[in-house]
Amino acid sequence: MGLNYRQLRNLTARRIIGALLKDGFFLDRQVGSHRRYHHPDNRRATVTFHSSSETFTPKTLKSMLEEQAKWTKDDLKRLGLV
Repeated sequence: MGLNYRQLRNLTARRIIGALLKDGFFLDRQVGSHRRYHHPDNRRATVTFHSSSETFTPKTLKSMLEEQAKWTKDDLKRLGLV
């Protein structure tokens, strides 16, 4: 995808959850600090956090954004994350 996830380290859990909701995801369930969001087209994304201002490592960001939510660079721009 060509994104530098180190530059996205300032993304907070609150911003990622806001983008998921904006993109049509909804909260499916929560177990402890794991919130699972589901999209009508069967994509799923799990956001793990203890506070809404928590940030994530580049590896975790890549997993949430690229592998789970299946967002492209254009999607991230559309959602205001980059």
